Amino acid sequence: MIRIVLVDDQELLRTGFRMVLDSQPDMEVVGEAPDGAAGQRLVAREHPDVVLMDVRMPVMDGVEATRRIIASGDRARVIILTTFDLDEYVHAALRAGASGFLLKDAPPADLLSAIRAVASGDAVVAPSTTRRLLETFAGHLPAPGGPTADDPVADLTPREVEILTAVARGLTNAEISHELYLAEATVKTHVGRILAKLGLRDRVQVVIYAYERGLIRPSA
Repeated sequence: MIRIVLVDDQELLRTGFRMVLDSQPDMEVVGEAPDGAAGQRLVAREHPDVVLMDVRMPVMDGVEATRRIIASGDRARVIILTTFDLDEYVHAALRAGASGFLLKDAPPADLLSAIRAVASGDAVVAPSTTRRLLETFAGHLPAPGGPTADDPVADLTPREVEILTAVARGLTNAEISHELYLAEATVKTHVGRILAKLGLRDRVQVVIYAYERGLIRPSA
């Protein structure tokens, strides 16, 4: 059973999410909160598997709440809820340790799939929305270039760099397997090694890492 906490200042939206989630045999909403501070306290009490976290809320926004939840060492993984225009807080929330983001008007099937993916330790950011997010911040990203001598990327093998850039483009393990003619299990092993070498939490952080260091651009 995937235990879920909803954090959003819109009661109607929380009610809609709860109806969808509680209808699933493998999901259970264990609590709701109207702001980030209350959400943080709820997570500390319930220790859910997944938190659906709004960004703009009173008392404490979703970015700070996410940062505090991740810093506490709680096992909960955070999915950021955002508007269609991908507001400026999303990038900060992902850097704070969120495991991905969803548009608030995402179809129920996408919501359920994302929650199951995050609960299993996978990424939740779809390629199309990854590109939208990064294009929003393209002007703040460095020019493309290779790793410097003191950059952890320099410790990656050529194959791992290939897979790193493929993950940054939003490709799934299956898509990387097809593109690079590798077994999917081999790709999964490489991704795990990349995370360990770079000290990253998940595939979402791989995406941000690659873009922030200019290894890939949104247009790619």
